[in-house]
Amino acid sequence: MIDIKQVTKVYHTKKKTVTGVKNVSLTIHKGDVFGIVGYSGAGKSSLLRCINMLERPSSGTISVDGMEMTKLKGEALRQQRLKIGMIFQHFYLINQKTVYENIAFALRAAGASSDKIPSRVEELLRVVELSDKRDVYPAQLSGGQKQRVGIARALSNNPTVLLCDEATSALDPTTTQSILRLLKSLNKELGLTIVLITHEMGVVKEICNRMAIMQDGEVVEHGNVYDLFAEPKNTLTKEFITNVVSFDVPEETLAKCTGTIIKVMFQGSSAGEGIIGDMLQEVDVRGNFLHGAIEYIEGKPLGIFILELTGDPEQVNQAMDYIQKRHVRVEVISHGY
Repeated sequence: MIDIKQVTKVYHTKKKTVTGVKNVSLTIHKGDVFGIVGYSGAGKSSLLRCINMLERPSSGTISVDGMEMTKLKGEALRQQRLKIGMIFQHFYLINQKTVYENIAFALRAAGASSDKIPSRVEELLRVVELSDKRDVYPAQLSGGQKQRVGIARALSNNPTVLLCDEATSALDPTTTQSILRLLKSLNKELGLTIVLITHEMGVVKEICNRMAIMQDGEVVEHGNVYDLFAEPKNTLTKEFITNVVSFDVPEETLAKCTGTIIKVMFQGSSAGEGIIGDMLQEVDVRGNFLHGAIEYIEGKPLGIFILELTGDPEQVNQAMDYIQKRHVRVEVISHGY
């Protein structure tokens, strides 16, 4: 669907040259909700804008639906861009036009026939659940409603791809959830491929099935969201995930522990099994739960528990072996105080 090969984007100013994107290669499949995550200045917005050629790459190629965007210019590029919708953090609505007129304007700009515009606008208003705001001006809308208008406008030409540039960053948590639910339904019902850039890992956890982490213009890790949450390899990925799924135990609690402290990670079906309970019945050790929870990512459970094991060292090792043999990952945090 979207094939990014060795893309670099260099910006030149009078005083210096800045490389915004460095040799990035990614494949985004049809129907993906693909998250691109990074802090400010990571290069994620530059990469996103290269996909529809709002920023032309300095080198490398980008293909969308089999069409190499980097070769297109003029009218050919304009026509291909119609297949790529885009929504922004700051909405960019025309304040002097009503909700209806904002959406109709996008259709006219794309060359839609005037007799088809009214029905198409009404259809889009139903999709984003704003039919009752048809004749309202942007100043009278909440942030979430403005973003829904932006989504309707982006969908006006039946795109196959929707690019989201920090689309929820200006919204409160409740409104963010409603927008993410809308995007998820559009992905499922319309088969829309969504590329979403954000610095909020919670957004990725909520909606994305695949993701890439960017730092200093480069992709430092990418893959399935579940796999990266379960076994992140890059330090930055671990940092982002910790912001969403934190299992830190207070130092004062650890100081009171005399046993071996382990982190146990359950993936998939193992998260619903009573492995710890079975182990405590089989092995002569005491178990003290210090922290833990089960998160659901892409509908699959991921369980992480911090556990203190107290007993004879040989029995403690036997307990850890018992857990690992059930295909559960065990990491020793501390051998005791």
